[in-house]
Amino acid sequence: MIPVTTFVGQTVAVFGLGASGLLSAQALVTGGANVIAWDDNDSKVEVAKTAGIKTQDLHEIDWSKVAALVLAPGVPLTHPQPHWSAVLANKAGVEIIGDIELFCLQRAMSGAACPLIAITGTNGKSTTTALIAHLLKSAGIDAQMGGNIGVPVLELKDFAPGRAYVVEVSSYQIDLAPSLKPTVGILLNVSEDHLDRHGTIENYAAIKTLLVASAEQAAVIGVDDRWTRDAADRLERAGRKVVRVSVEAQLRDGYYADGTRIMRATAGKAHPVVQLAGIGSLRGAHNAQNAACAVAACRAIGLELEEIQKGLVSFPGLAHRMQQVGTKKTASGRILFVNDSKATNADSAAKALGSFTDIYWIAGGKPKSGGIASLAEFFPRIKKAYLIGEAAQDFAQTLEGKVPTEITGVLSKAIDAAARDAEASGLKEPVVLLSPACASFDQYPNFEIRGKAFTDIVLALPGIARMA
Repeated sequence: MIPVTTFVGQTVAVFGLGASGLLSAQALVTGGANVIAWDDNDSKVEVAKTAGIKTQDLHEIDWSKVAALVLAPGVPLTHPQPHWSAVLANKAGVEIIGDIELFCLQRAMSGAACPLIAITGTNGKSTTTALIAHLLKSAGIDAQMGGNIGVPVLELKDFAPGRAYVVEVSSYQIDLAPSLKPTVGILLNVSEDHLDRHGTIENYAAIKTLLVASAEQAAVIGVDDRWTRDAADRLERAGRKVVRVSVEAQLRDGYYADGTRIMRATAGKAHPVVQLAGIGSLRGAHNAQNAACAVAACRAIGLELEEIQKGLVSFPGLAHRMQQVGTKKTASGRILFVNDSKATNADSAAKALGSFTDIYWIAGGKPKSGGIASLAEFFPRIKKAYLIGEAAQDFAQTLEGKVPTEITGVLSKAIDAAARDAEASGLKEPVVLLSPACASFDQYPNFEIRGKAFTDIVLALPGIARMA
């Protein structure tokens, strides 16, 4: 744990006592702050009490004596309306921050030479974060990985010279981190998401851009959508060092994909820097973008291309994101089973559907706005769809007359049916792909548990050779 000493002797209110909130309270107490913690969930308040954290309803405290409110990222700050704790803090003129801000304040106070690579974007954040951490570790660097990827940043090892931090940051967390100044900031892409939290796509894009706007050495920006292109242009005009990345077009300056090669262009002259051919964990155009951004970031902090290429080849991939689980030999070839449970919206599912052909697609769950109509360009790749959860009927209507469908309802039946049909198809390498384009909450607590269920069921099928 990283003790937070920046509020020593001061009173700090903490609201939201999930994993990151509870850890924030503990880190502040360890660092000498007077913490008052609360949550709308009584059981979480009891957990905090058991951990020795002072708890009190924040309606009852004297806000004039509070130095800051540490708000859990999932608690509404502005939309659809501010949480009552945020209303009280704003009324008292108390700054509202999050655990990423505590991390940044402590990093600055420590004075240690600790590079920070921060990654955001609508899609690809977790893969890029995991890939960069892997590349650094492969090169012998003590790389600490955390943030929105699942490990709260304050749970990482304390700051020490030579230690690097690779942190995934969501828009919710950026909102609460005014001191975020990464060594290298990465903005992968922006597409419509979390509008219930941010109100408009313009607000959402502006918040995402804040992460790269404050980067100290380089702002690495994927420029394949209008929001990120605009951000890159604005930052460059403001005098920031911008490194552009594209997988859709050749660039005059920056990194771009040419087939399976990542190219580096300077003043219109380009040369290959790394090769992605044969790296199954980095299949697809979206992973080319992830890899190119990772290469740009690692080069910015001094890694050599040889070290980066070696790390790319050994990257195992991210659990639940196009994770190759296993294969099964057939008379015609083999079936590949892929766990893409992390694809909780259509845009994310498009990345997987665009990476394979001859797909036996398992989709559905708790639907997101927009459904799957935007995936029509990928329908010819799909041999059959197996639909589960609340979205099954709506998805079936969208696919009617375009893709054969079977409403299986639950994941286990979908896997059995897809495996059966794939084996009977006679195709050389059919793919049974779980890429739900939906949240999991109708049948599973989160996408990780959904993905684990898929993996466990697949590995229990007869004749499966494990890959993950």
